[in-house]
Amino acid sequence: MSTTVLAAGNHFIRPSLFTQAVRDAAGELPLDVRELQFPWPHTPFGPVAEVIEASGSEDEMIEALQGVQICVTEHGPLTERILANCPDLKLFCTSRGGPVNANLDAATRHGVAVCYAPGRNATATAEHTLTLLLAAARGVGDTHTDLRKGTWRGDYYDYDNCGIEIDGATVGLIGYGAIGSRVAKVLRAMGAEVLVHDPYVRPDALAGVAEQVSLDELLRRSRMVSLHARVTDETKGMIGRAQIAAMPRGSVLVNCARGALLDYDAVCDALDSGHLAGAGFDVFPEEPLPADSRLLTAPGVVLTPHIAGGSQQVAHKAAHIVAAEVGRHLRGEPLVHCANPEVFKAG
Repeated sequence: MSTTVLAAGNHFIRPSLFTQAVRDAAGELPLDVRELQFPWPHTPFGPVAEVIEASGSEDEMIEALQGVQICVTEHGPLTERILANCPDLKLFCTSRGGPVNANLDAATRHGVAVCYAPGRNATATAEHTLTLLLAAARGVGDTHTDLRKGTWRGDYYDYDNCGIEIDGATVGLIGYGAIGSRVAKVLRAMGAEVLVHDPYVRPDALAGVAEQVSLDELLRRSRMVSLHARVTDETKGMIGRAQIAAMPRGSVLVNCARGALLDYDAVCDALDSGHLAGAGFDVFPEEPLPADSRLLTAPGVVLTPHIAGGSQQVAHKAAHIVAAEVGRHLRGEPLVHCANPEVFKAG
């Protein structure tokens, strides 16, 4: 008997990419795969009913999920109303790092297992962090903008306008998970002294790479600081005006993690005053970045529109991670990245 799968992709992870990955994972097991295309990233995601960071609509999902047992998606929503109207659904796999587009409690009540794809974009985000760190440290943002306008400014070679090198610099990383640890190893190989503030990291994980210090010491000693923490009640707004003031004058600050970690008004003030020599940001408190944002005119800033986790390899990795869960489900094997394992106890 064939299993019906909905491959609900978008312009990043195309439906056909999900379909091929699921067919590869299923092997000889018979599948009927339907495809649905969501508009992200051409259209920003947002809340859909009670879930956040979703794309499409409840009505669209309800219609597409009729008779479907398995759904693989990146931003398709899974809400109480969708679950109530799609009784055949048994497995929902989101290719995000966490199940932010699924109502887990409702899924558990309706007997639907929810899987996600941790670590899919760690390498891409680490590489992008290094890109912004290097660009901000050498003033690439302003020089690039001037040159594109046809302005060749010789004074960028003035001592006070020159950037700083990674080799021999002290770089502080706030957070040492899958991304921060990758960044640390590259910085170490480039000759940097790496400091880490992460209350949850094991000391042996830092051996030969970085030194664990308090946040105050990291800020005081680091010429460059990069954020890699999750957003929690503990970390929200953790870098504000006082923390930036504690950094040495002429420092560089980078954030490819989450906008909620940082006070951007304080950053702009520090850039205007010269306390910060440069900054690189891929995430913001409001996205898309408003046209009147101070960041667009602040000196020394390099900006990208939340694309750190976007590479062609990430699309394939994410599809393969969730497709592997589909294969395990079809073969009756335990799921590896199930967000609501209690669903099986209830059954």
